Amino acid sequence: MTDLLWDNVKCFFDLDLMGSLPDVRVPGASVEDWQAVLDLVVEKGWKCQYSEGETVLPVPRAEAVLSRPADAECPDLRVWPTADVLAIFRFHAADEVDFDVDLRELQGQDRLDVLCEFLREIGRRLHKPVLMDPEGEYGHPMLDFDVEADRVVLLADPQVR
Repeated sequence: MTDLLWDNVKCFFDLDLMGSLPDVRVPGASVEDWQAVLDLVVEKGWKCQYSEGETVLPVPRAEAVLSRPADAECPDLRVWPTADVLAIFRFHAADEVDFDVDLRELQGQDRLDVLCEFLREIGRRLHKPVLMDPEGEYGHPMLDFDVEADRVVLLADPQVR
């Protein structure tokens, strides 16, 4: 199922306009939501790697990760929904699930479909919107998994070049 057509949204995947690492987030989250995401990764069989600094470790429970001391290095979880698309989750705060994707990996309809499916899976599991902001433009989402519509929708007007 295609939520968005590449020709209609490719300007939002332009590295010069959007930066290479847009921010994806689920606001209004909880420790339980983080755990639901970790469980989803396992259930879907997505390849993943959890690390604290340079040390690769088994994926812990969300509560353990999010209760680390404030001065501890921020751990990350690398998730590959497909072999050539990577999402990097960062455990900054319990109240927002956040991760980065690399626009260089998301060029063309097939890769856009992978991204949309990934956002849908997370949004469905959490029953919450999943927003994607241009790099460094927090609070100005361009894409959203709309819970009511059960699909990824465009929130911004395409820029004419």
